[in-house]
Amino acid sequence: MTSALPQDPSRSAGPAIVWFRQDLRLADNPALADAVASGRAIIPLYILHETPDARPLGGASLWWLDKSLTVLGDAIAARGGKLVLRRGDPAHQLREMIAATGASAVYWNRLYDKHAVARDSGIKSDLTADRIEIVSCNGSLLNEPWTVRNGSGEAYRVFTPYWRAARAMVDDVPELPAPGRLPPPRIWPESDALAHWSLHPTTPDWSTGFSDWTPGEAGAATALDRFLTGAISGYGDNRNLPGVEGTSRLSPHLHFGEIGPRQIWRAVHAATVKGAAPDSEADKFLSEIGWREFNHHILFHWPDLPRDNFKPAFDQFTWREDEPGFRAWSRGQTGYPIVDAGMRELWTTGFMHNRVRMIVASFLIKDLMIDWRRGEAWFWDTLLDADIAQNAANWQWVAGSGADASPYFRIFNPVTQGQKFDPKGVYVRRWVPELARLPEDVIHAPWTASPLDLRQAGVALGQTYPAPIVDHAKARDRALAAYAAVRNAA
Repeated sequence: MTSALPQDPSRSAGPAIVWFRQDLRLADNPALADAVASGRAIIPLYILHETPDARPLGGASLWWLDKSLTVLGDAIAARGGKLVLRRGDPAHQLREMIAATGASAVYWNRLYDKHAVARDSGIKSDLTADRIEIVSCNGSLLNEPWTVRNGSGEAYRVFTPYWRAARAMVDDVPELPAPGRLPPPRIWPESDALAHWSLHPTTPDWSTGFSDWTPGEAGAATALDRFLTGAISGYGDNRNLPGVEGTSRLSPHLHFGEIGPRQIWRAVHAATVKGAAPDSEADKFLSEIGWREFNHHILFHWPDLPRDNFKPAFDQFTWREDEPGFRAWSRGQTGYPIVDAGMRELWTTGFMHNRVRMIVASFLIKDLMIDWRRGEAWFWDTLLDADIAQNAANWQWVAGSGADASPYFRIFNPVTQGQKFDPKGVYVRRWVPELARLPEDVIHAPWTASPLDLRQAGVALGQTYPAPIVDHAKARDRALAAYAAVRNAA
């Protein structure tokens, strides 16, 4: 008579809820991999967080989320599972799910902004008290914010020494494959229908220009492969040229977690080993991944970054109220072609080239002297890659109020920036078509064109295209005086 084999206690336990957040992928997803390894049945869950204290996602982000959840749901269904959708307060929804399914564990990948940390800590404390196992993992950063410290044990405030320390700490961890099967629970809990969330805009549908994007895990993998077999070769120079396809365009995929930074890290290093990517170009690209890491590090240690100046001296800065100026900026009608091209690209595609982001931010903050928070809020609503750490940190970098910020006296001249980085006007001609027939030597400053050039190009300043809403030279002097006052008061 043979004795029965001992049972794996996890297999007789209740199912595991895998709470997806900004990690909408199956491969290299530590929380999902750990849940599957536990032997429990898997209940994949996404909660659209809606509470009065939560910052709502912007319209462009909701568009992307709609498509990414569709792709994720299909991938889960192909593995025998089902993506359960809920909306509202995550703490309440998780308790409802646990009660309905008998789940004995909840797995998630960590987030690092102030609100998420407080929310997750509260949920973990409450559920642990009820004997629900909580497993949280790192699925979105190379290094978690509390692990990178300077020689004094403090958080870094400057990027270069931070990245030198951080990149040396990146572990060589093998990639976690996507699970082949997701064991289902005996009974599936109720789920919302994604269509009922109405994430796709209607009346009007302003997203028709988003069609070049392919949200989802496969789309992210394709974008990375395209970059590593193409644009990375000239990345160091071409990344600054908005008229050239010289960047990875991975930022929305990274933000939603359709691809993780470790996957990118491995792929870039593999490309250098094969000789497909020059070491110098790979290092420059990985430093941009490092900048993303640094911004999340800063947000974790200075959690009010989206609202408060990193440098308190800037609290004394006097911002201007200029609604007509803000309206012209947001609509791409400032009279400065490179600025207007960027703002129109953003509205049409949900994206803006990084060099142009700096130019348009400098124009709003330093030419118009409008509070950086208004620009941050506009980007939050209109960018597909709107990320709380990146958005706040980069706006403060331009303002001069942030960590490792651009010097206060660095004020981008929109004309010379256009001439340097879009010398033939390729980018401006695409996004400001009313100027398309101007000669390249005047396309970035159409008010300097001769009457003949304007007439032949069909441009009537102040009618078909606006005259500049501000004189840059005078605006620069005004901004420098205001910044000097803050510096002297510090």
